[in-house]
Amino acid sequence: MHEPLLVVGTNRDSLEDVPCSVLDRITQAKLVCGGTRQISAYRRFMEHRGLPPAPTLPIEADMSMVIRELSNAPGPVCVLASGDPGFFGIGRSLARDLGAAELEIHPAPSAISLAFARLAIPWDDSVVVSVHGRPLDLAVSTILRSKKAAVLTSPQNPPEKIGVALLAAGALDQEYEAHVFSKLDTDQESCTLSLSLNELAKGEFDPLSVLVLLRRKNSPAAFMEETEIPSSSNDRALSWQSIPDDQLDHRQGMITKQEIRAVVLSKLSLPERGVLWDVGAGSGSIAVECALARPTLEVFAIERSSSEAERIANNASRHGVQISVVNSEAPAAFHDLPTPDRVFIGGGGIGVLDAVVELANKGARIVAAYAAVDRALAALERLGSLIQLSVSAAERLPDGGWRLKAANPVFLAFTP
Repeated sequence: MHEPLLVVGTNRDSLEDVPCSVLDRITQAKLVCGGTRQISAYRRFMEHRGLPPAPTLPIEADMSMVIRELSNAPGPVCVLASGDPGFFGIGRSLARDLGAAELEIHPAPSAISLAFARLAIPWDDSVVVSVHGRPLDLAVSTILRSKKAAVLTSPQNPPEKIGVALLAAGALDQEYEAHVFSKLDTDQESCTLSLSLNELAKGEFDPLSVLVLLRRKNSPAAFMEETEIPSSSNDRALSWQSIPDDQLDHRQGMITKQEIRAVVLSKLSLPERGVLWDVGAGSGSIAVECALARPTLEVFAIERSSSEAERIANNASRHGVQISVVNSEAPAAFHDLPTPDRVFIGGGGIGVLDAVVELANKGARIVAAYAAVDRALAALERLGSLIQLSVSAAERLPDGGWRLKAANPVFLAFTP
């Protein structure tokens, strides 16, 4: 492509919310790609201006074919998307396959930001999950760990199905206050507010909605009465469901195992807010667990391998958490990051640990994992505490009996 691909977000069935300067660029496009609703809006827009529409490409087609057509288009190309293309949208695929330098993105407000605007409450401490092509049980487990959650629902998982699943998972009828928003910022906008879980489960809603779930103490009325969010991990006990290893994409078993992650999070003693580094993050299993356990933490996953960095982003997206992936080698990567309050070191030598100790906030908790005894003992000298973890799992024998199969031991060095 000779100029950046123009990616434009819109929340309406028309292009009324698109800035005039961008509209003029859209009229010059030689190929327009979008969903059915966006392409119809584009054709009406061109007809209103008395201009012939350019050829269109449905975004629902095979994605590899779409990318190929966009790459080979001879003139200016425009992609019309719903809301913010970078928020659970096509922006990720375009940046991955075409490169971020080839894109010029003009987002509309995301459906999530519009939903919380209708409630008139902030959402910077909200957990956002999508059930578009993602496992429903993962979304439910994330919601159950959160005081404030927004769900992008789908035809396969409409809002009422989320209500049914939450009740089946043990949530109480009055535990949450549910709000369903459909066709936001259009003439057909619909807002169904203040539902119990039973009312949500028994209802019938537009499957393409935003479902906001607030624990009762965090309803809009009660929310404004809050004066302070606890900053100490002692103010609220850590409670989360650890993710099974097979629900995290990883390379040939190269992952901090589920049982080890549970101990790591215990030693990190995560606060409600602050900055956490996962250094040598690999698959990002620790970063994802920490973001799930403390949704308001600012989590950075530092990983030098490009393929692993992409794997971290995919794992974060799959589990509906926000993680900043830093594709760079430690310790050089540290100098552009905010100072950490918590650090897990899963890869790198003692030099990386020394850099962390030097840069971390006073009183920061640091946990470092090692397979080699000499590195573990060197880390002990710096951090003050060391344990060895050995996990054995039951395994069926050919004769029907059982044995315990031991995994390689792991040394954890940590600050007291």
